[in-house]
Amino acid sequence: MDGSPLHETKIHGTATAPYSVYRGRIPEWMLSFPLHWHEEFELIYCMEGRIEVTVWGQTYVLRAKELLVVLPHAVHAIEQCGVERGEYYNIMFHPTVFRWSDEDPCYEEYVLPFLRGERTMDCLYREDSDFNRTVTPCVLSILKHRRECYSTYALMMRSDLFELLHYMNRYSVSAADDGSAQQLSYSRLKNALYYVQHFYDQEISVLSAAKQCGFSESHFMKLFKELTGMSFNAYLVNYRLKLAAKQLVETDYKVIDIAESCGFHNQSYFTRVFQKKYGKAPLAYRNMKRRS
Repeated sequence: MDGSPLHETKIHGTATAPYSVYRGRIPEWMLSFPLHWHEEFELIYCMEGRIEVTVWGQTYVLRAKELLVVLPHAVHAIEQCGVERGEYYNIMFHPTVFRWSDEDPCYEEYVLPFLRGERTMDCLYREDSDFNRTVTPCVLSILKHRRECYSTYALMMRSDLFELLHYMNRYSVSAADDGSAQQLSYSRLKNALYYVQHFYDQEISVLSAAKQCGFSESHFMKLFKELTGMSFNAYLVNYRLKLAAKQLVETDYKVIDIAESCGFHNQSYFTRVFQKKYGKAPLAYRNMKRRS
């Protein structure tokens, strides 16, 4: 199987300097970054235009000079905002960047509460918000020196990251006070996302997916719609279609074989839903992408 990883395990940076900065442009470089989660803290800073970011089922429109915080293990996605373009940066840093020893009191006091789900904070910070105004100089410093962040500016990068963590703690609240029990339920839905990732080419029912999460079928459908914005069946079809589109462009496999490998056992149905999503039949889509 060649599924896209929902649990992102890519190492950002290096083992000794686990942080990195990425630049993104939608739709020029990609149309979307689908639902996923990872171990790192992530700050998304919008430079121009608008993008949509979904975190734990809540969709935010991120505009120029606004930033969004994604805590470790949070399920999130980045999408194009309607037909608008957007340029943004992802600042990724692993919790271990703040750990200097096995028994580091600062790590235990200021990092572990985020990892354990004991502390949380708002996601979106508008340009005029206190948190945004406070950390923007630090964020801009990171972006300015991102290319030298492992060499001549390594010390400054670490300093900026510690400053970010300091203010994230100051603006955080107790998860118990934030009503984050809902997030715990959403977190259990990761099992269903894993299930799709590993068995998308087989028959998958709503009931079998619900059992993976320990929910009743009705409760599962409700929570899944809240988290992803679509029904489980729609998510499954969409996931399979994205894999099929990728194979059409990157391989010379026959359309019927691609459809079968992605879980579509009825070719006429595959062609119909593929054309509805991408505006072209599979072969026409392949030809268009290879010409561009």
